[in-house]
Amino acid sequence: MMMNKEINNNDNEMGAIGIGAMIVFIALILVAAVASAVIIQTGEKLQQNAQQAGSDTQAEISGKIQINNAFIYDQGNSYLLYFESAPGSGVLDEATISYSVTCSDTGDAYQYTAGTFTATKVADNLAGADIGVADIQPGVVYAIILDVHDASATATGDCSATSVGLLGEVTLWIHVPNGGSTYETLLITELNEGALVV
Repeated sequence: MMMNKEINNNDNEMGAIGIGAMIVFIALILVAAVASAVIIQTGEKLQQNAQQAGSDTQAEISGKIQINNAFIYDQGNSYLLYFESAPGSGVLDEATISYSVTCSDTGDAYQYTAGTFTATKVADNLAGADIGVADIQPGVVYAIILDVHDASATATGDCSATSVGLLGEVTLWIHVPNGGSTYETLLITELNEGALVV
């Protein structure tokens, strides 16, 4: 009789140990499942963020103007700008590309002018006709004369070299719709026509 009680007690202890081990095993599986769900969710979020950043970067690069050189032109009333589309850009419509110019004149008054790139020409033919709509091709250098002296009756700005003065600065922004913007500071180190400002 005594022997049977000891065997039953041993069986009960072994059963309790087995149930405890099974509970621990199930708990470990649940923890692993939660951890793997968190890791998968984090990986998906990182992938979405990377795709969005890539799309934004591609959109910005796919339409952007790169400035090569800029000079004083037309006795200081305008600037001659040589440019091309940035690497990775497609064909751009110059009629939709706009520029804005801001500065402070010699009297410290704020000046602002703006316009579009509709008068763009191929760089080696400044006397020729405008290139036409949607013709800014990748890898080709173009030129445009930016009129920054508004001589109309409703003059709102004059950022010409003579207005800004020696050692003055002119801020130039070029905007491509659904693309990127280009920012450049033009430094006036000479007032003569042909002086380099970039």
